[in-house]
Amino acid sequence: MKCFWLLLLHGLLFFDTVSSKTHRHVFVVEDAPYTRLCKTKSILAVNGQFPGPTLYARRGDTMKVKVHNRAKDNITIHWHGVKQPRNPWSDGPEYITQCPIQPGDSFTYAVVLSTEEGTVWWHAHNDFARATVHGTIVVYPPRGSRYPFPRPFKEFVIVLGEWWVEDVNVVLKRAVESGGDFNKSDAYTINGQPGDFFPCSSNETFRLAVERGKTYLLRVVNAAMSAGLFLSVAHHRLTVVGSDGAYTKPYTSDYALVFPGETMDMLLTADQNPNPTGGLYYMAARAFDFLNTSNIDNITATAVVAYLPGSGGGGRPLLPPLPYYNDSNAATRFSFSLRGLWDKERRPVGLPNMFDERIVMTVSINELPCRHSSCAGPNGTRLAASLNNISFANPSINILEAYCRCVRGDYGVNFPTMPPYYFNFTADDQPQNLLWTRRATEVKAVEYGRKLEVVFQGTSLVQGESHPMHLHGYSFYVVGWGFGNFDKWRDPLGYNLKDPPFKNTVGVPRNGWVAIRFTANNPGVWYLHCHLERHLIWGMDTVLIVKDGPSPWVQFVSY
Repeated sequence: MKCFWLLLLHGLLFFDTVSSKTHRHVFVVEDAPYTRLCKTKSILAVNGQFPGPTLYARRGDTMKVKVHNRAKDNITIHWHGVKQPRNPWSDGPEYITQCPIQPGDSFTYAVVLSTEEGTVWWHAHNDFARATVHGTIVVYPPRGSRYPFPRPFKEFVIVLGEWWVEDVNVVLKRAVESGGDFNKSDAYTINGQPGDFFPCSSNETFRLAVERGKTYLLRVVNAAMSAGLFLSVAHHRLTVVGSDGAYTKPYTSDYALVFPGETMDMLLTADQNPNPTGGLYYMAARAFDFLNTSNIDNITATAVVAYLPGSGGGGRPLLPPLPYYNDSNAATRFSFSLRGLWDKERRPVGLPNMFDERIVMTVSINELPCRHSSCAGPNGTRLAASLNNISFANPSINILEAYCRCVRGDYGVNFPTMPPYYFNFTADDQPQNLLWTRRATEVKAVEYGRKLEVVFQGTSLVQGESHPMHLHGYSFYVVGWGFGNFDKWRDPLGYNLKDPPFKNTVGVPRNGWVAIRFTANNPGVWYLHCHLERHLIWGMDTVLIVKDGPSPWVQFVSY
């Protein structure tokens, strides 16, 4: 494997066009006091904001973001959903494409927008820092272009998140040291606020002021750490028109499901009579979480949709019905109803009708032995997670640097393309010997231009869960899904190769599977992982190294 260090001129010639623009931003990461749920604590924030600042650009633009770390701990920033063509150096995950920014140091990211259009986002990509270090990126169409839907009257950024009363670093440290699960958050949030159902919160609940008859674009980001969230607005329907920086065919529903890492662009039309409730309707977000079996309504985050001018009736906002916390049918019905905005004139670009290689990848919760059975996992074990029974271990230097300097020994290239054991992956009872995994730093090397199909196969080991799988450096086509075990002969007959959605994060159903396809045409070192933070920390991740192409124009650049 080789790494070609090209002149910066190559990158400039490739990315600069007549209409593109370079935006410059400064992020200062430092501790800031914030009060939620009647208590004040210090959190890590960017420019003193939680959520962090929203960045605005147009498709094809570049953003130069200088990050100053004035905190006590290391930090990195990932530009989630930005493909960064030939520019893995600015992707951001620690020990994958960079060493973290140490306290007192600075680092400038070149965020290269290419085909993204819609809503993507940015967040910290080390330890538990992204709990509060995150924000939205709004990518407008190029000048002279328009949305493929009627222009909305106004736009609102909606960031879904979580709040721990305790210091999140303490939550992380306790879980890692004990080998057990992470403490659940004390509240979900909408734009940083828990909403009216939480103590000391109602005066700060986020409000969306709307006018009757107008249509609004909601740019929704799920920045939560531990669960997908059902989202709904009382007496209103939501029409999805985009997801993960790509447009979709309009899909109207009473609710949406947004997994951690996902973004959704949704139209909301203010078409209700404001008088009965004083013009107030709740927007509500509730967890889709098989592990959370009690007090679900107590962790429902709310915002208020307020009609202008209000009737002055002073009524209590209406609360929308939401699917139950473990409603897999509602979850899959929404997620897999999305279709890409393709037609006879505009076909899916780069969708492989055939593939060169299929990778079947089990996504599992596992156990590791713990000395004297002293850990807090099942039967005294340490909880772990894996892809194809490998629990990823971070190397001593970042993989991109090791790859480019041809440093041997820090990682292996033997990530398996098939599960090491075939069994009934989704059975209710699993033999004890299948629960174990092993720690290793194994990556998958891919030749440039290779057409890949990846099948994420969920398992019921330890605990069957939904897994939002995210691939850096690419968007992919979601061509198939199902419950149970993937059948390589039968299931591809039902693939959607006509109008699949173009995503960068996809939720694998609990005890089910998802198939994606893409062409490996973006050289670099790209992270692949579950976006549930505890699963990432436990080892549900790996790396794709896409090799350089045949000419300087398809090789990655040193910035």
